[in-house]
Amino acid sequence: MTQTIGQISLLVKDYDEAIAFYTQKLGFELVEDTVINSTKRWVRIAPPNSASFSLLLARAVGTEQSNHVGNQTGGRVFLFLYTDNFDRDYNLYLQNGVKFVRTPQVEPYGTVAVFEDLYGNLWDLIEANEQ
Repeated sequence: MTQTIGQISLLVKDYDEAIAFYTQKLGFELVEDTVINSTKRWVRIAPPNSASFSLLLARAVGTEQSNHVGNQTGGRVFLFLYTDNFDRDYNLYLQNGVKFVRTPQVEPYGTVAVFEDLYGNLWDLIEANEQ
């Protein structure tokens, strides 16, 4: 049996502002942007060379979903972005105005810093130690 997680939904306020942040600030690729109807789109983004996983940008509908934009995990780090060059990506993100809420730390598993996306979701940027 083979199973994989192909994507995860990320609540956003607006499709276009979310696409702009992830593609322009983080360098992600827009994988798909399909109009479903006048209010819903199927929008997938992914880091470069991330063939098996994407984020589905899901525009929040209604009060309940809107209340969770930017806080899908109750303030914990939500997503973990692995890199092959921490310094390159960290410095690029700083230049692009990405807000880091925890400075780089060397941990037993690698180098990590925590940043916020445009809505306040917390992400780890990690360069793992070679195993």
